[in-house]
Amino acid sequence: AAILLKLGGYGLIRISSMLNPHPPNLMFPIMVLALWGILMTSSICLRQTDLKALIAYSSVSHMGLVTAAIIVQTPWSLTGAMTLMIAHGLTSSALFALANTNYERTHTRTLLLVRGLQLAFPLMSTWWLLTNLTNMAMPPTINLLGELFIISTLFNWSPPTIIITGIGTLITATYSLYMFLMTQRGSISTQFRLLPPTHTREHLTLTLHLLPLGLLIMKPALISGLFT
Repeated sequence: AAILLKLGGYGLIRISSMLNPHPPNLMFPIMVLALWGILMTSSICLRQTDLKALIAYSSVSHMGLVTAAIIVQTPWSLTGAMTLMIAHGLTSSALFALANTNYERTHTRTLLLVRGLQLAFPLMSTWWLLTNLTNMAMPPTINLLGELFIISTLFNWSPPTIIITGIGTLITATYSLYMFLMTQRGSISTQFRLLPPTHTREHLTLTLHLLPLGLLIMKPALISGLFT
């Protein structure tokens, strides 16, 4: 999710530049599939009971935005695609790391069974909150910058796309909050009363994921100036 998916996005950027300007019979079907995929995969996330499956479908939904931006082939769209790929690579990797810390202690990924972990791991719950806020592109994260670039570019390409991207953004916020509430809030099960504590290496891993996301917004030209 963090590396190979972004290599695929980089490959799309390199290949699509050879087809510029795009023939309409190639551009529109891929654009329709990308936009429709944003809605479908976001909606599937709302029905997931497996934590890692939810995070994986979330990655597919974000890459739908990236694919749509790459197809448009404007400086703003390519900048937004590259920014969102870097931001989501860090965010998705952090979410998978958090899911793994839960699994190592509870030995289950079912959301209904692992509720109330905030009582057992309050610091880890803070990491869950920050990562989910980043996943839904809350300011001041670099995810917001990438999504704004892409949404504005798609709106300039075709105004009706604002409906699909707007609904996709709302669904993203919904399943991100759903994931946080299902894992952290509520009453903890009696079988999880005695859980091993979290380790420094786990907190260091999450710090190294979220710290770049917070620092890159200070100077977004490091990643957003590639195509301007």
